[in-house]
Amino acid sequence: MNECIGNLKKPKVIAVVGPTASGKTALAVSLAERLNGEVISADSMQIYKYMNIATAKPTEEEMRGIPHHLIDFVEPDEKFSVARYVELAHALISDITARGKVPIIAGGTGLYVDSLLKNIEFSPQQSDDKLREELNALAKEKGGEYMLEMLREIDPETAARLHPNDLGRTIRGIEIYRITGVTMTQQLERSRGEQIYDTMYIGIDLHDREKLYERINKRVDMMLERGLVDELKELVQHGFSATAAQAIGYKELYGWLNGEMSFEQAVEELKRGTRRYAKRQLTWFRKNTDVNWFYREDYSDTTALCNAVGEKAEGFLKQLQ
Repeated sequence: MNECIGNLKKPKVIAVVGPTASGKTALAVSLAERLNGEVISADSMQIYKYMNIATAKPTEEEMRGIPHHLIDFVEPDEKFSVARYVELAHALISDITARGKVPIIAGGTGLYVDSLLKNIEFSPQQSDDKLREELNALAKEKGGEYMLEMLREIDPETAARLHPNDLGRTIRGIEIYRITGVTMTQQLERSRGEQIYDTMYIGIDLHDREKLYERINKRVDMMLERGLVDELKELVQHGFSATAAQAIGYKELYGWLNGEMSFEQAVEELKRGTRRYAKRQLTWFRKNTDVNWFYREDYSDTTALCNAVGEKAEGFLKQLQ
């Protein structure tokens, strides 16, 4: 799939990106309905089974009959790489396009979006078991914030998109630099291949950051009403995996289950952690100058926003390459 396509037209792809709670799912579904499309998720946590509420996985009602791919298909304790995501997503884009439909990438994991649409060619994984053991031991002793600061000193770009809970990727970033002398950011830049898709990026955001934070706070309250605590207890009962621990929502509430903080404190930590995650997402996507940003306040309601985005997408699909 990474080979040069020659004189053939590049498949057209639409990508809906932006911070959590901005409304990406609803917008992607609206576009799919209007354009005869199918949605391919670009969310590194929604791929996992059982982790539904904390990851804001779309419900059947929210999907409105639109096929959604790369959601809910990996076991929580199963290893899953960016390279594997890209491989699966390439195959899906080919299949969706062959059926005369429009592939719509939707999600907030910037690394997934860029690796797929900027055609990152992944080199064989390099690892050092002894170094990995040493870093894991250090993480156990010092904690996630300490490890993230260590990564920040050598690779601030990668560190900026990670949460202190995301120990796996933090340690991986340090390990890559220690082994190769090259940061993960530099490796990604060097591995970009020829563009194989004609992509239109749609970004959704709000001018007023406080309004976005209000949406985040309301989403957390809604997650709790839908049974986030029970979902966490079930995961704990079946084995609280390292993957589940990385998901915002579980880590904070797990502290309450362990008696480390009150429920109110845990909820506030969850809201704060989600707001920080939104900031990191915006930092990532703002670097992509190809994103066409749409702001919710510029439209009377969600329908008007979806119509404006839909008209722009239709124009893009009609363009000759």
